[in-house]
Amino acid sequence: MSRALINVPKKAKRGQVVEIKTLISHVMESGFRHGTNGRDIPRDIITSFSCRYNGEEIFATQLFPAIAANPFITFFTRATASGKFEFEWIGDNGFSETASASISVE
Repeated sequence: MSRALINVPKKAKRGQVVEIKTLISHVMESGFRHGTNGRDIPRDIITSFSCRYNGEEIFATQLFPAIAANPFITFFTRATASGKFEFEWIGDNGFSETASASISVE
């Protein structure tokens, strides 16, 4: 079971650059290790992350086996209007998680 933590400023001035921070708990198995029985442990990673601001994609990235468990992603954007940030993580084995946060722009 995964859990996402999001840090988005509640308020910002129009045109202000704001920092967005995300952290999601996920085991992240690279697929390169072997279990105690000698068999490969199947890969289970988050493969992509994206963020939309009022419906427009503002940030996206692909993740690979070298990424740490519980990936922390931070980025900046300019506050242009009050609205909603929508976050999506997609991974192996049908993994999908979403979260959202709102910002008020003065």
